[in-house]
Amino acid sequence: MNEHDPDITGHGAEDPLRQLYQEVILDHYRKPRNKGVVDESTHTLTLNNPLCGDVIELLLTVRDGKIIDAGFEGHGCSISQASASMMTERLKGRSITEALTLDATFTRMLHGDADAAADEVLGDLRALAGVAKFPVRVKCALLAWNCLEELVGPDS
Repeated sequence: MNEHDPDITGHGAEDPLRQLYQEVILDHYRKPRNKGVVDESTHTLTLNNPLCGDVIELLLTVRDGKIIDAGFEGHGCSISQASASMMTERLKGRSITEALTLDATFTRMLHGDADAAADEVLGDLRALAGVAKFPVRVKCALLAWNCLEELVGPDS
């Protein structure tokens, strides 16, 4: 992200919160958490966004209905990569039900739901709230989450 990138944080240019959110997104993009192969993964899926070229492979280790480990591989824009990094941090140790509830809250936030954007369960993911203003970028932010839904959702 640079001075020419859109303000995806949802705050004005001079807002200190905007700067903090941009720093969170850039930190996860430059130093992604949980990027790499997950030993003994039980669930793996690769999805891409053909509009922009983002690719995410989500790897999960699930035991007794709980996500023991989560990681990802892939490439793409700062939004898709940061979202995957933040998501994997939030998934570890959660039950499938909790993970899907988190997914629903995050998705609502990206579709402009202010209550979802204020939900502290999202943690750093709230830094992506401003993506809702850019519909084409919503798909980037949701790519890893779409993997989650396909891997462990009710239709999986």
